[in-house]
Amino acid sequence: METKTTSLVFNILWQLPLLLLLSCHPNLAYAEGGKWKLLMSNIGISAMHMQLLNNDRVVMYDRTDFGASNISLPNGKCRNNPNDLALKVDCTAHSVEYDVSTNSIRPLMVQTDVWCSSGSATSDGTLVQTGGFNDGKHMVRVFKPCSTCDWQEMGAGLIQSRWYSTNHILPDGRQITIGGRDAFNYEFYPKIASTNNVFSLPFLQQTNNPREENNLYPFVFLNVDGNLFIFANDRAILLDYMTNTVVKTYPQIPGGDPRNYPSTGSAVLLPLKNLRAETVQAEVLVCGGAPRGSYPRAAKGDFVGALNTCGRITITDPNPQWTMETMPLARTMGDMVILPNGNVLIINGAASGTAGWQISRNPVLSPVIYRPDSPFDSRFEVQNPNTIPRMYHSTTVLLRDGRVLVGGSNPNEFYNFTSVLFPTDLSLEEFSPSYLDAESVNLRPQIISPASHLRFTYGQRVDIQFTTSGLLNRYLIKVTMVAPALIHIQIL
Repeated sequence: METKTTSLVFNILWQLPLLLLLSCHPNLAYAEGGKWKLLMSNIGISAMHMQLLNNDRVVMYDRTDFGASNISLPNGKCRNNPNDLALKVDCTAHSVEYDVSTNSIRPLMVQTDVWCSSGSATSDGTLVQTGGFNDGKHMVRVFKPCSTCDWQEMGAGLIQSRWYSTNHILPDGRQITIGGRDAFNYEFYPKIASTNNVFSLPFLQQTNNPREENNLYPFVFLNVDGNLFIFANDRAILLDYMTNTVVKTYPQIPGGDPRNYPSTGSAVLLPLKNLRAETVQAEVLVCGGAPRGSYPRAAKGDFVGALNTCGRITITDPNPQWTMETMPLARTMGDMVILPNGNVLIINGAASGTAGWQISRNPVLSPVIYRPDSPFDSRFEVQNPNTIPRMYHSTTVLLRDGRVLVGGSNPNEFYNFTSVLFPTDLSLEEFSPSYLDAESVNLRPQIISPASHLRFTYGQRVDIQFTTSGLLNRYLIKVTMVAPALIHIQIL
């Protein structure tokens, strides 16, 4: 074995639990395939939402007014909630914690309804989760990463009712919460004197279609200049949230079809690139969705084919333009995950219909890999199919070891396992991309130091020591850092 030490300087704006992997480059690890494995057949709930924490555990939750789940709360606990639409007293859990290392589940107790909620992880790894349905619309809840922790209800920490809103962590550690049903504005959490109110965002009103909406769960990314890229329906802006000023309006995505809920495409901020010493390029990729008018048509039994296009735009460009690409598989309600090698996994979803109760058809079982740095006509690669439909209310999250955790799927208004086209699914799977194949083991350097779960500070220099199998003279080694984003699911 050959040992090599390399150094780099972390220029991070806030401390987040980071996934740090070394991977080889360029294309030898891009073999077609990928492998599926069933981890658990029944975790007790349908995993509508997932969040990876910095202790290698994943918090999952669904709505609290489904009625009884398939897992009991511990020690005789029960939810006593007079506002619940299904059960006033419910002794089952609607949230669980998955321990990656032991492949086990621990039931958790969340009191107010987290249906259609949103949130993100703070610098110390705490999940701050906001909004929801019914008695949850104004609520803030937190979950701290520890082996015995449970949900803590922080009370009505939101001024505006937030249902289908989007959260994003900010450089100063606060969260911004944007939009939601009938919420054409944004606010911050935690509150400080200068931001203890709601800020109007007319862009959300302009992109709202009363019959379909299509601007819920807007796609939000922090640009390298500190402003926020916000995409809703078929348009995008760059917002200076400090002054509540739109500093740039982007072109409409070609085709004019909506990409947000309930059309429900997905989006990622592609890995950042340093073009020159002082220039960083940021690109956003938006994929899939459903054509305009799909939601009312699906409600009448007419399931329109999903969109098969992706739009890619350099949001830092002085004159940004969309580049359109065609996916090998049309997809609505898909999830997109940035992998450690910089590729994007597009997974789950349906080929026709849209988001909503029982109004989608034709599950898309095959994931697709998108390679952003490959030539224009060779970026997509279809992967091996799954056997479990993962449609409405399915979720995906990247684990620290490079596997992808996949769960959820419940197109039914309650838990329903029989006499429906797509039963409620309580299972949990892993998808292992090709870089985890046995024949690629000699391409994966092993990190010796620093130790796992090390805390980095702003601007700190970090030496990384790793071993390889004598391949340093043939392949480049690159270091990737991935912040575990919250996967929130578009729900009606």
